[in-house]
Amino acid sequence: MEPTPQTSHGDGDHERFAHYVQKDKIMASALDGTPVVALCGKVWVPGRDPKKYPVCPMCKEIYESMGAGGDDGKGKGGDK
Repeated sequence: MEPTPQTSHGDGDHERFAHYVQKDKIMASALDGTPVVALCGKVWVPGRDPKKYPVCPMCKEIYESMGAGGDDGKGKGGDK
């Protein structure tokens, strides 16, 4: 999983955070513009630098509850 920011569409608090998404989904989105789905359920097309945003608390909680190997080896999230 990788934290990645969403593009704002005026949908509240979600636009202030970087969300956890599978790395392969991020790459596909970058290539063809397909929306991604974060662990918290947020759907959007990534387009900003995730390091500029704090990680979504809901995504972080879900990611941490998955335990070791919970993301099937598709990446590792970070705090920012």
